[in-house]
Amino acid sequence: MVRRVAAALTVTTLLVSGCAAQQKSPTGQGTAAPGVTDTTIKVGGVLTKTSASGYSTKDAEIGAKARFERANAQGGVNGRKIEFIGAEDDGQDAAKGDAAAKKLVQKDQVFALVPVHAPNFGGAAFLEQQGVPWFGWATGPQWCGTKTGFGYNGCLAPKQGAGSQTWWGRQMADLLGGAAGKSVYVQTSDSSGSKYGGTTISQSFTAAGFKLVGVNSGLPAAAPPPDWLPYVNKIMTSNGGKAPDVVVSVIAGTKFNVGLYSALKRAGYQGALTDATSYDAAILKDPASAQALEGVIAAPMFEPFESTAPEIAQFKQDVEKVAPGALPTQHMAIGYWSADIFLDMLAKAGKDLTREKFLATGNGDYLYENAGFGRIQYPKDHTEPNGCGALVKLEKGAFQVAKSMKCFDNVPLK
Repeated sequence: MVRRVAAALTVTTLLVSGCAAQQKSPTGQGTAAPGVTDTTIKVGGVLTKTSASGYSTKDAEIGAKARFERANAQGGVNGRKIEFIGAEDDGQDAAKGDAAAKKLVQKDQVFALVPVHAPNFGGAAFLEQQGVPWFGWATGPQWCGTKTGFGYNGCLAPKQGAGSQTWWGRQMADLLGGAAGKSVYVQTSDSSGSKYGGTTISQSFTAAGFKLVGVNSGLPAAAPPPDWLPYVNKIMTSNGGKAPDVVVSVIAGTKFNVGLYSALKRAGYQGALTDATSYDAAILKDPASAQALEGVIAAPMFEPFESTAPEIAQFKQDVEKVAPGALPTQHMAIGYWSADIFLDMLAKAGKDLTREKFLATGNGDYLYENAGFGRIQYPKDHTEPNGCGALVKLEKGAFQVAKSMKCFDNVPLK
């Protein structure tokens, strides 16, 4: 009987000891964070790799991998290397994005989601509820007002009264020799995101001194229209019967912009054309697209690849190691800079890593500046954009830096 009791006590002791050991972090300081060991930190992402429209952010996976590989080659962060398991595809479907986020957290046991680059990402509420950090391009309202979502460029969908960007309008004003006496027309599609972008970008240009002569949100978002003439006629007569000095396109998709710009040029438009998506080397492979976009001024929220900045040379070198011969793309840069901010925040969180400590670091007067993307400040940028951007112009079939990365103060959104 005594032997049985002793044996039972021994088994119980071992079980308790085993549970206690499992509850200890790798450093012995409390509960271990999911995805964290003595030597590794597991992360994975969610991208729109495929979609019905052909839109894809798959290159963001290359960018993130390139940045993580350099960090690992340098010994990792606080003694741990990044175990990057790649990115799930949400197919531009919110429900699939939610399922992908749950798989990564519950099955794959990742510490954080990096990068998240999906316009219709549906996993935000789950990640916020679970306290799981996620990093990427904050293009939609699901990023804003969270404690866990860290857009590399802040929140691009601020609420009324919160800070709204002025950098695009001010950079264009500098490029065109001032905004005094100049007019601007904004063309969006009928999607909620495009309409919202039309509001914030319109204010960016008026804050810089341009006169807003029109905003048209009647363009169907599903596919380019068979006839661009109605839209072109509105634009060409918007400035008191004349054409505006600047046309801003807030439309996602090269096909849309190629159609709009070609139609405007056929109608004799001579002003400036600008958008946020035409900075893409793949465009140059198609002569018709390259011709349509000749002279267009793109507005990336990172330092252009044609820049001589050391940070861009490092970016190219990192990408070449993981994807030899790959052309840099906007999505690649977004993945790279999102990973870069995650790594900086990780380093500042310290060796004894938990999600709670990581989020406290990110939301506790966090400031990081880098010439590659400007600056980011949290918690402020959970509710407003970082206010930084550059301009690139397509001239004679090649992209040229028109204005290097610069940050400007935001103004309250009206």
